[in-house]
Amino acid sequence: MNIIFAGTPDFSVPALKSLHAAGHNILAVYTQPDRQAGRGRRVIEGPVKQAARELGLRIEQPVSLRNNREAAETLAALHPDVMVVVAYGLILPQDILAIPRYGCINIHASLLPRWRGAAPIQRAIEHGDEKTGITIMQMDAGLDTGDILATYPVDISDDETGQSLHDRLADIGGSAITEVLGGLESYLGQARAQDDADSTYAAKLDRSESEIDWAGSSLAIERKIRAFNPWPLAKTSLAGTRLNIYAARTDTFTSDAPPGTILSADASGITVQCGDGALKITRLQRAGGRPMDVKDFLNGIPVEKGSRLGTPE
Repeated sequence: MNIIFAGTPDFSVPALKSLHAAGHNILAVYTQPDRQAGRGRRVIEGPVKQAARELGLRIEQPVSLRNNREAAETLAALHPDVMVVVAYGLILPQDILAIPRYGCINIHASLLPRWRGAAPIQRAIEHGDEKTGITIMQMDAGLDTGDILATYPVDISDDETGQSLHDRLADIGGSAITEVLGGLESYLGQARAQDDADSTYAAKLDRSESEIDWAGSSLAIERKIRAFNPWPLAKTSLAGTRLNIYAARTDTFTSDAPPGTILSADASGITVQCGDGALKITRLQRAGGRPMDVKDFLNGIPVEKGSRLGTPE
């Protein structure tokens, strides 16, 4: 098929490579403009742009597709059969959606209509979902509201992190979109509408969410730590030192101590009282340092029983 591909981050790369390997004619790759990053404000190319250049594909980087006649005319002149969209990051208005012969097909990292929105992977872990997956969807003008062409469920393991689930779903998305495009007319003929009553919204992650509230339950905090790894990372403080928490597990230890109190600290972990239950931290990072297992962390930074996490600096 004659395809236009639209994506930006590393989640999109397996789909692009899968379509290319399957022999589809990728007319152009649309990706967001390069960004400045780091202290030196160096211009950084996104993962999809890098992959497209390595594959020798045409690259287009419009700032926006809204009210952009030039961009619409450029896209239309390519005469695409279909536009495949995965984590592109720009809104596609109706005039763009209508250009490809078969419309625009989206790879979404949840089982729609659950977790429409920007952060479906992390929200599924954070809320304790047992399953998630990939949905291949016919795009419309709404937010992840189009008809479902196919779903590919996966189980969420008890030790799943935002990174591990991201990587698994990215690979599944790549194989799924190739399968669907291989029989697209059949999938379109069996498309089913979403039930809006079952929808949930996966709000974009924000750094302000990363602070751990030790008054919460140990299970909720443990899920948050896994969901926010590798970004924005769950955070707390100890005697004015900022800490990023990479891994923890719920603990059966019980205490009447206030939430945030350190109940024990040894090579097996730092056990912290929560509002409900306790949590044992097993991997963490001091601000400006490197992530390390708790045994190595305690060799450099003493942690006293009875001290409090999350107290004002």
